[in-house]
Amino acid sequence: MLIGIDARMYGPGQGGLGRYIEQLIKHLEQIDRSNDYVIFLRRDNFDNYRPQNPKFKKVLADIAWYGVAEQFKLKKIIRREKVDFMHFPHWNVPLGYNDPFVVTVHDLILLHYPTRRASTKGFFTYWFKNFIWKLVLKNAVKKSIKIITPSEFTKQDLIKTLNVPADKISVTCLAPTPQLNGIQPPVILSEAKRSEESLSGHELGQRSFAVAQDDKISVVLQNYRITKPYLLYVGVAYPHKNLETLLAAWKIFMEKFGTGYQLVLAGKKNYFYERLIKLVAKEKINNVIFTDFIPDQDLPALYQNASLYVFPSLYEGFGLPPLEAMSYNLPVASSSASCLPEVLKDAALFFNPQDKMALAQALNLGLNDQNLRQKLLENGQKLLKTYSWNKTAAKTLNLYQNSV
Repeated sequence: MLIGIDARMYGPGQGGLGRYIEQLIKHLEQIDRSNDYVIFLRRDNFDNYRPQNPKFKKVLADIAWYGVAEQFKLKKIIRREKVDFMHFPHWNVPLGYNDPFVVTVHDLILLHYPTRRASTKGFFTYWFKNFIWKLVLKNAVKKSIKIITPSEFTKQDLIKTLNVPADKISVTCLAPTPQLNGIQPPVILSEAKRSEESLSGHELGQRSFAVAQDDKISVVLQNYRITKPYLLYVGVAYPHKNLETLLAAWKIFMEKFGTGYQLVLAGKKNYFYERLIKLVAKEKINNVIFTDFIPDQDLPALYQNASLYVFPSLYEGFGLPPLEAMSYNLPVASSSASCLPEVLKDAALFFNPQDKMALAQALNLGLNDQNLRQKLLENGQKLLKTYSWNKTAAKTLNLYQNSV
């Protein structure tokens, strides 16, 4: 069987979706020695993928996503390869593509958060494109042989919102990316064996931060102007990520609990991050660091030396970032919205993402309640064992084999 995978969004530069495609292909290469694969890539990421399995070949499909060319040129390139069926790991399937395919629908943010605040386009351009995107999404869901979702929450959302039959949907969980560069969490962040259990959260943060300064990690922290113990968020700044509420809660936190920490927002600067930077300046919110894009080699240092990971999102289809934080033995404070309780279970401190006071109090609790922190760390390590890319790839492969 010849299977095609649309990997134009392959790689970490495309956030969680890019990592999903990257890890899925990597692990399919490891477990599938029977089927042949064609991996379609853009010029920008063509050299980033180097097949390790002779049954995998890559083909250039240098077509931007969400554009006109995607609707007309992509299907011609795919058909030229004569694949038996395609896997589109996102809903942007060409409207005129009528050959067999499966599609991964990670979430329905497009339908639930179609606000102008989520776009830099003019009103009429935004309205037209949003209309077309909704049409493309609904078409992909209707024409697909099977739909993959990363959570039961997204499955139920599809059933309720688009009337998709339940038996057409397969829940296939994602997994945190294997620890970058092979670097493991340092002992300083493992609180199970700390003798300093009587110290306050701030003192523990200061102790961890001081240790970090004794090795090469300090260079990374200095490059991002991190000079205090810090709370960390890694990701994009779209409105549904709820970073405005996080910043409002951060201001309250500093007023009530002190200014001994920094809040580090790690994500590539764009229109949405620039808007947050202006908000911070206008509201005079101190101790906030905007890092811009973080290369993979710097991410371990940021995770390893943070005091708390915070994830205030209003809507997620799965929520990989908190799991990746747990893989660095970092306590997590998370929104209680959408799929997050399903995915994170008892390994996160949950808060109401629309209540800035509750969020501020959760941050303080997550930093200072050492018994809670210890429990979160222990539960996090247990939870991580239930997720793996091998499982994701195996379940996806089984779906391929039963779809033709």
